[in-house]
Amino acid sequence: MGDSSDSVSIDMENICVTGKEHFIKTGHGSVSVAVFGDQDKPALITYPDLALNHMSCFQGLFLCPEAFSLLLHNFCIYHISPPGHELGAAVVSPDDPALSVDDLADQVAEVLDYFGLGTVMCMGVTAGAYVLTLFAIKYARRVNGLILVSPLCKTPSWTEWLYNKVLSNLLYFYGMCNLVKELLLLRYFSKEVRGSAEVPASDAVQACRKLLGERQSPNVLRLLEAFNGRIDLTDGLKKLQCRSLIFVGENSPFHYEALHMTSKLDRRYSALVEVQACGSMVTEEQPDAMLIPMEYFLMGYGFYRPSQFNVSPRSPLSPTCISPELFSPESMGLKLKPIKTRISVEV
Repeated sequence: MGDSSDSVSIDMENICVTGKEHFIKTGHGSVSVAVFGDQDKPALITYPDLALNHMSCFQGLFLCPEAFSLLLHNFCIYHISPPGHELGAAVVSPDDPALSVDDLADQVAEVLDYFGLGTVMCMGVTAGAYVLTLFAIKYARRVNGLILVSPLCKTPSWTEWLYNKVLSNLLYFYGMCNLVKELLLLRYFSKEVRGSAEVPASDAVQACRKLLGERQSPNVLRLLEAFNGRIDLTDGLKKLQCRSLIFVGENSPFHYEALHMTSKLDRRYSALVEVQACGSMVTEEQPDAMLIPMEYFLMGYGFYRPSQFNVSPRSPLSPTCISPELFSPESMGLKLKPIKTRISVEV
């Protein structure tokens, strides 16, 4: 990922090597959790989008040197994989009962219980953002803050419902075929990075396509059906007791959902960041765009970027690049677009 220093690369490698995968039996089946960092630190829970796990959904963000110094210095990371989506997962038994989105949110609570965690910070992408939002509504006292990327919060539109049904039929009859992979990549990434006959796909897209090939199609189908039956969380958003930071790619199929969700949250405690020329998975397509907002969001909790990981003056986290307005209480209501060049305040 560009200009990272040797010392940062070595530290990142050591933390990745010491990460440990746990298989936790819950009331709704087993779930895999990959733990990275010092478990004495505050917890950051992540949850990926449909058909993904932390390797294909969060690796781009966590491999950025600035994100490394900000997140892994302050948190122990608990990457939750949806049931049957961890690396090397076997096919879920057809005798296992179907999962609902409520079951997935309850699994998150059981993961916290397993590790003895009290309150946590949460980061989710699209369907994973929905699960963690539902978790925050049901278990309000256990969530300190939400970092949501291209989140879902409403029931599927007719267009999405039909799209999901087509995807379900393809998965059922043909498995994780090339057409299914392309439909999923359409969900995750903008046209610019998916490539064409003349221009190759970006490294992130190629890596994601390869990792999708390792998914067990019955497991993906099971999760897709759970999300296609999700409920509307709009009324519950008003009950959220934590701060929220929402990112959405301008070209995300779920851009409208993110705007709707932001409009229903208390603007004193929520912020929207729209990232230009980006699809849903900002964590992989444009992770640098998340750094400044995350740093200032986390400063509100007393977290900071350690000085021993100093980066170049051109870094997105350089204090000279940060607008003074972000220091004010009103900063939680700012809309940044485009993220690196212009800041405009909604009134």
